[in-house]
Amino acid sequence: MNHHVRMFGLVVALLGLPAAVAAQDASFTVGPVTVQPGQRVSGFLEVPAGVDEGTRIPFTLVHGSEPGPVLALIAGTHGYEYAPILALQWMRPQIRPENLTGTVILVHIANLPSFLGRTIYYSPIDGKNLNRVYPGKADGTVSERIAYAITTEVIERADYVVDMHCGDGNEALRPYTYWMKTGNAELDEASKQLALAFGLDHIVVDTDRPNDPQASLYTSNTALTRGKPSITTETGQLGQTEFEQVTMAMRGVHGLLSHLGMMASFQEPLPAERVVWLDHYEVVRSPETGVFRAMVKPGHTVAKGTLLGYLSDFFGEKLAEIRAPFAGMVNYVVATPPVRKGEPLAMVSHIQAEN
Repeated sequence: MNHHVRMFGLVVALLGLPAAVAAQDASFTVGPVTVQPGQRVSGFLEVPAGVDEGTRIPFTLVHGSEPGPVLALIAGTHGYEYAPILALQWMRPQIRPENLTGTVILVHIANLPSFLGRTIYYSPIDGKNLNRVYPGKADGTVSERIAYAITTEVIERADYVVDMHCGDGNEALRPYTYWMKTGNAELDEASKQLALAFGLDHIVVDTDRPNDPQASLYTSNTALTRGKPSITTETGQLGQTEFEQVTMAMRGVHGLLSHLGMMASFQEPLPAERVVWLDHYEVVRSPETGVFRAMVKPGHTVAKGTLLGYLSDFFGEKLAEIRAPFAGMVNYVVATPPVRKGEPLAMVSHIQAEN
């Protein structure tokens, strides 16, 4: 028995669960794709045309030789967030089914219309933000139909869900993870351990997500409202594809696979030595449509009232000074000029006092 199987057996024993010692003997199906034990298969979830045009979702199933958890990794919810998309492409051959306990669902690009259209936040087809329409509708617009397909075929098939983001094409961002608390102690602890295993050293604690499974809005929250541990990760910025940003996401996936006892990592992933906990946050939004000039960088700590940037009209006349709502850290700031009324300009998080 190799190392990864021994590790999984140890985790199972520590949790007091029945050990899965038999070889995997069942196939696994998502949409039109069925994979046998010890296989890796790729294909598409088809999103048929409805009130607008259809699309498809490229994904890969890696079905281990031994039974175990089902981990869903979802990239490309926003199509201009390239680092996690590339990370899952690079991870695909590294997750070898013969060395895997359990099953991994890799959703390579959740929002293909946005990816191909090079759009931030919104679909070029229906103008909606995919990460605000979950759990979706079978007869809705294309973003809602994508959300419905991912909810029914991916999230509901998984035991753990990770929604992998980075700073969108307009966002300069310092890497961090969202840990979303639901009030269910067991579920919250499992999600916290996912956040720690991913290895980023800043974790935002979010306690304000909807609790209605039929109005979950966000990808990760859709999993949580269905009782499945889930996190959201942020590992790049400005639509960049630098090696460090891509490999940061890959190291996080290795950490998750090791933590869940699914695969022994050759990269020896380690949790962050010291985590900075950010116990609440505010997204500062633009009061008007215009041109924004940032005056801070991601990762900066700021006092209450610190100037985050200037908003001007299209002639350069100042419309507003954008200031920090409280003392904390800048998670991200819009680093390209165009903004519309109501869109994010920056996110500031309060740094939790050390105990």
